[in-house]
Amino acid sequence: MLEFSAKVSDVLLEIKELLIAKNKKYGNSALEPLGVFSQLSAKDGLLIRIDDKLKRVKNGSLDHDDEDVVNDLIGYLVLLKIHALDASKYDELDGSHNWQSVKEKQNMIKLMKANLKDSL
Repeated sequence: MLEFSAKVSDVLLEIKELLIAKNKKYGNSALEPLGVFSQLSAKDGLLIRIDDKLKRVKNGSLDHDDEDVVNDLIGYLVLLKIHALDASKYDELDGSHNWQSVKEKQNMIKLMKANLKDSL
């Protein structure tokens, strides 16, 4: 069991170092896209990258040493998980990267309902 735990820790450390290095190199572009040429949300951008990596796996990229597709795929899945954890704070409907708490949104909905009820 210890051997398994050590292997898991080693692999996760490698993924962690990969993500941190890429974040330093490219900024937080996966979770906060610049949006110059593409208006995709962070989530949609990650899903496209994941699809691309899965297609490479399907087409046999695992047989080639030219690219570490598995590490990239795991990295994108980790970024998707981070995005999901933050999704409740992200207003993805308007794409403005305005971070709001769930509580603020709930209060806004209550106020809108009250205003609508008063106007009827």
